[in-house]
Amino acid sequence: MRLFLLLFLLFTTPYSLAQLVPVLRADYPIDDNADEDYHVLPLGEQGALLTYHKHDDYSRKPHTYTFTRVDTTLKARWKVEYTLAENFTPHLAFDNARYVFYLATETDTDNFSLARLNLDDGTLDTYTGKLPSSLSLIDFKVMGNVAYLAGYYRARPVVMAYSLFDGSIKIFQGLYINNVELGSMEVDEFRQEIHIVTHTLKKECHFTLRSYSPDGKPLRVIEYGGTQYSLISGKILPISTDESLLVGNYSTDCTPYSQGIFITRIRHNETGKLTVTTDRGEAIRYVDFSGLKNFFNYLKPKRQLKMQARLAEQKRLGKEYKFRYRLLVHDLIPTQNGLRLVAEVYYPQYRGAISSPTSRSWRSASSQPIRSRQTPAIAPSTSQMYSDGYRYTHTFVCEFDRQGNLLWDNCLPIDDLTDDNPIQKVEVAALGEHLLMAYEQDSEVSTAVIGRDSMRVTDEALKIMAGSEREKVQAAADERLIAWYGSYFLATGYQKLVPERGFSSESRELFYVNKLVHSTVKPDEGPEKSQKQSTKKAAIRDH
Repeated sequence: MRLFLLLFLLFTTPYSLAQLVPVLRADYPIDDNADEDYHVLPLGEQGALLTYHKHDDYSRKPHTYTFTRVDTTLKARWKVEYTLAENFTPHLAFDNARYVFYLATETDTDNFSLARLNLDDGTLDTYTGKLPSSLSLIDFKVMGNVAYLAGYYRARPVVMAYSLFDGSIKIFQGLYINNVELGSMEVDEFRQEIHIVTHTLKKECHFTLRSYSPDGKPLRVIEYGGTQYSLISGKILPISTDESLLVGNYSTDCTPYSQGIFITRIRHNETGKLTVTTDRGEAIRYVDFSGLKNFFNYLKPKRQLKMQARLAEQKRLGKEYKFRYRLLVHDLIPTQNGLRLVAEVYYPQYRGAISSPTSRSWRSASSQPIRSRQTPAIAPSTSQMYSDGYRYTHTFVCEFDRQGNLLWDNCLPIDDLTDDNPIQKVEVAALGEHLLMAYEQDSEVSTAVIGRDSMRVTDEALKIMAGSEREKVQAAADERLIAWYGSYFLATGYQKLVPERGFSSESRELFYVNKLVHSTVKPDEGPEKSQKQSTKKAAIRDH
């Protein structure tokens, strides 16, 4: 009976056999003898920004950029070129609704330059400044006409505000402390505040949230001391005029390994120094991974049973099972009920010898992404071990109400997904009351539709082919999937193409941009017609 109900649900749901299908494709040629990189920044229904970066890391030739704004049909609206001053190297980038900002630093000096690109018309403004000391910059944000730079000086954290009006620099107070690490820096345009999370892995694993006004004036310091667990990271989402929710992951033993998710409220009408402990009732709510209904669905049935047996035994003995998960937490998603959290679970891999190049290593990875999501690697236990990248196991989603109560959770198993760096791989889009989750690996796009108590995975992934039937893909590199707008996605990457049997043409290399749409949704533009698929595995072709 249970099998019959499962099959009935599988074949009656409108999402059961759906997948992403091709709509449009644009190709951009590259020169194998030059250092060229492309990057695509999604701008929703306003299109996307395509950045072409040419550089020569073995000479003093300046870095050059070509910025092209494309619409939703991948047609160019405007194009702007920009050249960095000699001896300057791109360092960090940041974007908001109106601009993209690029921060570059000069070799062997404290000089920096800042470029601001207007996304509406391509207007480019440049600014120059000088750091007050030799800083190791790790983060960069802009709010209004002030840029905020975060980094370290002599192993102590430093955050400063740089005015685009007059070039003045102001150092934030209260951060230059020993044994403290910068966790994150967020600009809160809703309340015009800057939030800085710091933590330490020594002593009592202090976790602190500091909030400042745009000019660097301290507003409040919230210390999460004496808590039941060690808070690792946190992201902030406003829920009302006076309150926000701070959500992140926590550990049991002052390590980067996550035991579960925590959620706590921030009251912005409170100022000064505050201390939050679990003695204040529901001040912090902890959701252990073992308390999630579907967290272990990525395991095979036998392994799930073994895990459940171990958890039950530890509970019987009055002990807490310690997990060893590493999390990459996405930006929080506001919902009608409260918020939705999506996080990818991964672990570092090591081997006793340096791994040999694979078919995807014909081209080095692209340079600086617009939004860098990086997590420091764990040091190997022996000098004979070498890093072999990171392996993803699954992605889980949790929805909370405005009071911090867990409403539901679900899980997307990930099969054999690896990367050299722990960066966001799974993209999420809304599909009615469901979530459309997808990721790309080895030129294939895997798709799943996630609901409150359901999950539908396509039987076969979408294979990304060459843009012409006369060619085939010999190698591919740096493939990414980007949630664009609605149920549309962008698949990007580099391809080395050779002629198919029976055709004669020169081999070539290119950067491709593919527009994809979920097959249950009708394309919204007139000239974009999704082809009828004769099989469940589709190949991307020119239209």
